[in-house]
Amino acid sequence: MAHPPAGRLRGVVEDGLAVFRAVPYAAPPVGALRWRPARPHPGWSGTRDATADGPSAPQMYMEGGDPVLGGHGSPPFDEDCLTLNVWTPAADDARRPVLVWIHGGGFVSGSGSLPNYSGATFARDGDLVVVSINYRIGPLGYLHTGPEEGAQDPGANHWLTDQLAALRWVRDNIAAFGGDPDAITVAGQSGGAVSTAALAGLPETRGLIRRVILMSPPFGLDLPVPDDRPERTAAYLEAAGVKSLAELRMLPWPELIGAVGGLFARTTRWGYWPTPFLPVVDGVSLPRHPAEALLHGAAAGIEVMIGWTREEANFGFALNEVHDAADRDQVTARIADTFGAEAAPGVYAAYERARPGARPAEVLMDLITDELFRVPALRLAEARAEAGHPVWAYQFDFPAAAYEGRLGAAHCLELPFAFANFDQWADAPLTSGLDPAVRDGLAHTMHEAWIAFVRTGDPNHPDMPAWSPYEKDTRTTMRFDSVVTALPDLAGDSLRLHEGALGSRPA
Repeated sequence: MAHPPAGRLRGVVEDGLAVFRAVPYAAPPVGALRWRPARPHPGWSGTRDATADGPSAPQMYMEGGDPVLGGHGSPPFDEDCLTLNVWTPAADDARRPVLVWIHGGGFVSGSGSLPNYSGATFARDGDLVVVSINYRIGPLGYLHTGPEEGAQDPGANHWLTDQLAALRWVRDNIAAFGGDPDAITVAGQSGGAVSTAALAGLPETRGLIRRVILMSPPFGLDLPVPDDRPERTAAYLEAAGVKSLAELRMLPWPELIGAVGGLFARTTRWGYWPTPFLPVVDGVSLPRHPAEALLHGAAAGIEVMIGWTREEANFGFALNEVHDAADRDQVTARIADTFGAEAAPGVYAAYERARPGARPAEVLMDLITDELFRVPALRLAEARAEAGHPVWAYQFDFPAAAYEGRLGAAHCLELPFAFANFDQWADAPLTSGLDPAVRDGLAHTMHEAWIAFVRTGDPNHPDMPAWSPYEKDTRTTMRFDSVVTALPDLAGDSLRLHEGALGSRPA
């Protein structure tokens, strides 16, 4: 049992932990609240059952599972999804550090209720209180429908209002679960890392978040602004088979989700990560790109850990036959999109030198990894270090064994290592075939580093080499591989290549 201010809850004891599931943190975003900011939950009387997961946010589902992440059996989906799960060693007054996890999924998929994101290992091994959240994704979370007649524009980022509501719920209620509301770390991966950065940069969260862990944030994404809304909205309306937002509001959510596939087809470009829905820099709910906000001093008092995998883009491109068949001319043309036609051949040659014998598809994937993930993360680390704000940087290098090693150290591969929960990833091809002894040793090192950071703001622990904060002169980056090593300037070549080639491009 737990007795938070929100209302009494009956959870379940699992392997010595008290677990509370499907706890509502905001009102169901249905009916008139569809495409509106999260509202407070009206509460409940008596004792609410919190022993089973609630529905996940509506999303597309891949029958038979994803070829990289696996996943079988369709979980329940519903618009009434604004709930969270809590794992705690005890619902007492111990005031443990709190870890809030925000799932990724390309802004269109994922769930805080997935077994992959169980907070049990962190709660048990770190004596932490762990919270995972569900929030609106896809068209229900990211479509900017504009204001109702005579009303103020609520902004485009309904997902962000959900996450803010969840954080406020944690602040107001977590003490009843044995947590310390003054020691909250927010962590996320991929789209969840963008969310984490967005939250950290908002004035509304000042003093609410103490630390953040940004795992593989795709900060290189070009986020839309309000001027882009008519074109993006029109593309979605066409995919949904309606002519107006009024008609769209009348559709049941399965039809809204069914139209996402059509939007993918309309917006996908060769050589780019497909992103039919994105956060919108609308000036209302999200004033700036999350990376830009942090680059320019937002979240100055928040301790930051940031990292990426060596071959992020292999996740989306290594198994794609169209991209795997790329030739040099195609990839050079794609490079020209970023660097200009004059610089493109030299940039291609630089990537070839960095990986001798690389096929054009591998050059393309290295380029995308740098553009979306590695270089923007390095720029953020540099900016914070230069401003005197502590930041720890890492690169995950341990390669997947699946698909004859074609995935490399791909996007998402670091997750089961950080969570140290490979039993929850048993059906994921991404983690198959790994040497258990090496795998588990690396997982222990990473998992304990994440715990140490949540507890103290410093990821160092006795079972790993010394990890210094990132500094402009040394650029110390922890390399997580079969041998864990702190290296100076680990990814400096990527940063120098991009800054040099872009700096020489005519304005």
